[in-house]
Amino acid sequence: MPVFRRRHLCSLTATLALTATVPATAAHADAPGASAALRQVLFVGNNWDGTAEVIKSTGDFARIGRINVIPDKDERMAEINADPIRWIAFMTIRNSVGEGHDQFVDDMYSTPDGKSVVVSRPSFADVVSIDLASGRTNWRFPVSGFRADHMAVSPDGKRVAVSASTGNTVHVLDIETGKQLGKAATGAKPHENIFTKDGKYIYNMSIGEVNTQTDAPWLDWTKGDRRITVIDATTYQQIKVIDMRSRLDAIGLKDFSDAVRPAVFSPDESKLYFQVSFFNGFFEYDLASDKITRTKTLPKNPATSDDRTTFVNDSRHHGLSMSPDGKKLCVAGTMDDYATVVDRGTLQEGPLVTAAKPYWATVSGDGRSCVVSESGSDQVTAIDFATGKKVASVPVGDHPQRVRLGHVEAGWTSPSAS
Repeated sequence: MPVFRRRHLCSLTATLALTATVPATAAHADAPGASAALRQVLFVGNNWDGTAEVIKSTGDFARIGRINVIPDKDERMAEINADPIRWIAFMTIRNSVGEGHDQFVDDMYSTPDGKSVVVSRPSFADVVSIDLASGRTNWRFPVSGFRADHMAVSPDGKRVAVSASTGNTVHVLDIETGKQLGKAATGAKPHENIFTKDGKYIYNMSIGEVNTQTDAPWLDWTKGDRRITVIDATTYQQIKVIDMRSRLDAIGLKDFSDAVRPAVFSPDESKLYFQVSFFNGFFEYDLASDKITRTKTLPKNPATSDDRTTFVNDSRHHGLSMSPDGKKLCVAGTMDDYATVVDRGTLQEGPLVTAAKPYWATVSGDGRSCVVSESGSDQVTAIDFATGKKVASVPVGDHPQRVRLGHVEAGWTSPSAS
């Protein structure tokens, strides 16, 4: 058990969630038309900076460069300032989930050719494609409503799905052109999106109202329509709805939230592992039997208050990834200031690696490490899946959140504009 330190934990930063497995995030290397001269990297979204750090995907995870993802900031701000409704929405994001900061980068994926990065920008309610050589904007897509959120890229790297969190909509875009291919309705406050390995379906998790103070279990009904919506990725029609409320009730957990946060499929997609609001742990859900089959409760940090209103966006633990072989899970214990590797077979956790408000978990390029973003200390930390011990920590920009595998062209360096 690490020595925990007490910190101020009342910030309401952008909600984070769910982690795709390596095959989904690393698919660009084999995508049709992809250049042979590509370098695999990790993109780290520095939400309050409006930048994306580019670091090595393995080894020492050293910094390679930085991208300015808001090159059009002056133009966007002029539009917002000219529209009273948009200005109110912009300021609401700044003063609630942003804790006095604007949210300029939530999620990002590179294009198959490694020439551009596509970024969702919450405060600007849009998705943009940034040319990695020039730093200029290729295209821009405004989402419905007033806030853009999590994205997912299809296994072939050609489509990107983005949640419009106040529009209760998932938009699916052509990653090269930004043209909308389709859209689907969701529950309240759509958040994470996961493509299945065959690219046929999108799982969208709606998390409801996470910024209200109605956090007592008996007031859970005020949080809205929270559910998993399974969407046909060709027709964009709803195939199925999975509401975890009845599944949690069936195992006696009536006071637990049913807001599914970060989630990850097993390699064969027979199991879904997911976190929920307020809970220090995660669940295993069997898709065939439609039941929650196991519950894992993880240690609490004694320095963390049990006052649910202090949890960032209702999240106690927020960040989940799985090793490529499916044997280990990596958990970001956000409000408890640690990350840990859990054996998937036994559900036994390894060492608790001290981390400052870890907010996301993904997998390194070689699959050997879990990489977590430490939003409280502006760094990312790699943890070895085999030993559960820290491998490296690398400084990044202000308030890192999403971390995604992607590609840049070999020899790429940051454009002067960044």
